[in-house]
Amino acid sequence: MISNSNKYSETYLKTIHNQVSAIFNYACKYHRLAENPARGCGSMGKKNADAMKFWMIDKFNQFVSTVEDKFMSKTIFNLLFWSGMRSGELLALTLNDFDFSSQTVSISKSYARVKREDLILPPKTPKSKRKITLPPFLCDIVKEYSKKLVCYDPNYRLFSIMKCYINHEMIRGCKKSGVKKIRVHDLRHSHASLLIEMGFSPLLLSERLGHEDIKTTLQTYSHLYPNKQAEVAEKLEKLH
Repeated sequence: MISNSNKYSETYLKTIHNQVSAIFNYACKYHRLAENPARGCGSMGKKNADAMKFWMIDKFNQFVSTVEDKFMSKTIFNLLFWSGMRSGELLALTLNDFDFSSQTVSISKSYARVKREDLILPPKTPKSKRKITLPPFLCDIVKEYSKKLVCYDPNYRLFSIMKCYINHEMIRGCKKSGVKKIRVHDLRHSHASLLIEMGFSPLLLSERLGHEDIKTTLQTYSHLYPNKQAEVAEKLEKLH
């Protein structure tokens, strides 16, 4: 049972409710379950997300310049914005997850803090296991950061902090820069919107973000893709 819906997005709760309801419908049809309890409980969550908040490059640059006095913060926020990884995935990274020769980072786990205990867990979904190709400048930032670490084992977490540190630095940077605050998770949306603006396909976006399937990508970001109907009509006119 999901006891605190504030921990999950409304669209995620809707997806979970639909899946549970489908299981009970199957049980009703083939295993003589009297009725679907998920249907009786009513709907949960929302099909469409609220208006998405994200930063364009100029806002991100304005923000990140104010947290560069802490090199860990500079590295963390650049990774989140330019790779699109989740904050839990970032906090589980070790230096061994990076392949600087191929300029990739392997996402294979996620960090969580539960009852004052640090846990390294499987990623959110099977498709979340992936390799993300990084731009050279981002690899340079990570390498420079790693050189500043003292007595560091490459098998250990690269960022030995909790999510509250990232939230604190986000608030600090927004106050100093004057940039309107967004959530840490919205840096992932910022990366997605940047790729869409650059003209990349939903399929590539889905693979890079580690979505379970392309439907998730389309449901989340379809409103950011430009309307191509006029372009279709124009090309059909030329063919005619």
